Amino acid sequence: MTFDAKTNKKDSLEEQPASGYVPGHPLHTLAAENRELEKIVARTRDLLALLREEAGERAWPADRAKLASLIDTLAEVEKHYLKKENQLFPRLEEKGKSGPSKVMWTIHDDIRAHLKDFRRALELGDRALVARTGTWVLEEISDMIYKEEKILFPMSLEMLDERDWVRVKKGEEEVGYAWVTPGREWAPADPPEGGEAAAKTADGNRLALDTGGLSAEQVNLLLTNLPVDISFVDENDTVVYYSATRERIFPRTPGVIGRKVQNCHPPKSFDVVTQILAAFRDGSRDAAEFWIELNGKFIHIRYFALRDGGGKYRGSLEVSQDVTGIRALRGEKRLLDGAPPGLDV
Repeated sequence: MTFDAKTNKKDSLEEQPASGYVPGHPLHTLAAENRELEKIVARTRDLLALLREEAGERAWPADRAKLASLIDTLAEVEKHYLKKENQLFPRLEEKGKSGPSKVMWTIHDDIRAHLKDFRRALELGDRALVARTGTWVLEEISDMIYKEEKILFPMSLEMLDERDWVRVKKGEEEVGYAWVTPGREWAPADPPEGGEAAAKTADGNRLALDTGGLSAEQVNLLLTNLPVDISFVDENDTVVYYSATRERIFPRTPGVIGRKVQNCHPPKSFDVVTQILAAFRDGSRDAAEFWIELNGKFIHIRYFALRDGGGKYRGSLEVSQDVTGIRALRGEKRLLDGAPPGLDV
């Protein structure tokens, strides 16, 4: 089965099989979302048709409100596209199929941009522009549904195995669902043992994490290059780690490792630190937040309670960040400094 970036002729796709997946299977859920999306597209098209009729002039305020609601509903397609981009495309790429991700992701972004244009046209109150932008984006959405049903879904069903689909299912639950609640009939016959992280770290040289694996060197590189300073305090209030970033906001030395965290703060802060840790420990608080001005900088400081899968308190994380530059940001920046025209995000 091929994926042609330039294929738009529906005649060449009609021979592909229709979807017939078990409820709960990721493809069944995606197809069910498409059925709901088709209904929303149809309602939106009907309303746009009224705008082209002179008689619709009297109903414009009401139609405008209805369109605003429909656009909000259409925007839920973001979840549908995210599941494809972050769950389905990676599995296909592992099998050597990069065509869908390269082509469809670009179209997803076009649809996202044109949905914004549709919304802005409605906010401007320009009926002609609303009709034009709306018609265009609805056609794009419908074409994408067709390509999914006739190309992407059959290709995925052919190329992915049960282990792949279990991984897709796990990820889709994190993204969420658009307009539907997935069924529960699908029961994988051979679920993967140990999860994705274990499968990728079988060589024993990497630390298996919830969503991948890192070597000790990679962990250190990651932590020391974060744009924030972090300190980790265990469940006994002992400092066990701090990130030695290039420009720490608050000075730290190896001498603090093994020291009680209450003793790492000035006496005037002792009671506050003790109060925070007590609230973390008894579960009455999960986070604490402060901000201060220091040497001309605006510093954001946050503390987070860390709990294991059973809810047991395992320590706390301190995160400090200089947000002076962030607070000063205005507008948008989509071009990379020094990049040629057209290279944006």
